[in-house]
Amino acid sequence: MPGENITALGPPPQSCCVSPAPSGARRRPGQQCAMPLFGNSFSPKKTPPRKWASLSNLHLLDRSTREVELGLEYGTPTMNLAGQSLKFENGHWVSESGGFLGDRRELQRLRKRNQQLEEENNLLRLKVDILLDMLSETTAESHLMEKELEELKQHSRRKK
Repeated sequence: MPGENITALGPPPQSCCVSPAPSGARRRPGQQCAMPLFGNSFSPKKTPPRKWASLSNLHLLDRSTREVELGLEYGTPTMNLAGQSLKFENGHWVSESGGFLGDRRELQRLRKRNQQLEEENNLLRLKVDILLDMLSETTAESHLMEKELEELKQHSRRKK
């Protein structure tokens, strides 16, 4: 029926809708509209809560069976770095291949080398600071000499 409104799927009637009539006539305030121009026509229904938190029966198993079934036993983390195998134990990375004596000697050697490099770095920083002070002093003296030279030139020009 051409003059009939279809509102079964649409929102409640509004007065700002365009008429679906073929003649293009404006809708009267009491008439229902087919589609809103602005408005929320989608309102999802709430889903009912689930009856069970999990439908799996694995939560009924004891811990050791769950670890085997789900693969929760990871073991200790290990990695290979620069040809050396390391494992994580008690919060520290420990070498698997070398043993503790070799690691301690290597650690002492690295600490000694690190201390030497820190001392050398401090010495080089001190030298750079001294050179910068010398440069500042020389620059200041140069500026003073240039100023004196300009004053002497101006004084000699006045005498002529």
